Amino acid sequence: MAQRRTRPPRPRSLFVWDLPTRLFHWVLVGLVLLAYLTGRLGGNAMELHLRAGEAILALLLFRLAWGFLGSTASRFSSFVAGPRAVWRYARTLFVRPTPPYPGHNPLGGWSVLAMLALLFVQAGTGLFANDDIFFTGPLYPWVSKAASDRLTRIHLLNRWILAATACVHIAAVLFYLLYKRENLILPMITGKKRWRGGPPPPMRRASTVLAFLLALASCGAVWLLVR
Repeated sequence: MAQRRTRPPRPRSLFVWDLPTRLFHWVLVGLVLLAYLTGRLGGNAMELHLRAGEAILALLLFRLAWGFLGSTASRFSSFVAGPRAVWRYARTLFVRPTPPYPGHNPLGGWSVLAMLALLFVQAGTGLFANDDIFFTGPLYPWVSKAASDRLTRIHLLNRWILAATACVHIAAVLFYLLYKRENLILPMITGKKRWRGGPPPPMRRASTVLAFLLALASCGAVWLLVR
């Protein structure tokens, strides 16, 4: 008697990324590109470079708070895994189909933390930087010229580390799309992904009003810092 083939579970739509997280992601992409281009141009564009850096810092403060108060997939506790979990996942990196994760997988979670840390360094050092001509960061008077020069060197070096990390991130997204057949871009636009695992995990949605208040508080904190 022929055995019946078990059909793979039909993919279902699973809510993953809330609107505040999606807005954070795409606004941050735009601001980082703006900061990079204006930094390369120099001159009068440095004023816009400074404003972009301040906006990035406000976004990072928001994401830090949202990592504890946001929706399930946006919380650090949902995607920051220990070394064993990261190693187990790394061993399946070239396996298809990929093990299902509602949000970031263990490797992706640590890449998010690395990117946030690098952006904090970039935005923070930029507040104290100078170009030895006419531009100084808003917190330049808080430190000595020697300290500002050291922070400026870190700022200039870190931009290349940040650029390399961004390239790795883009390459990873393309790898998942083309090799593992998992679209990581569309869920960051629609907020939903195709879930092929067993029963979907419960995904709690955080309040959008809370996100708005946290965003206002983050903007206010940066404004008080630099004014």
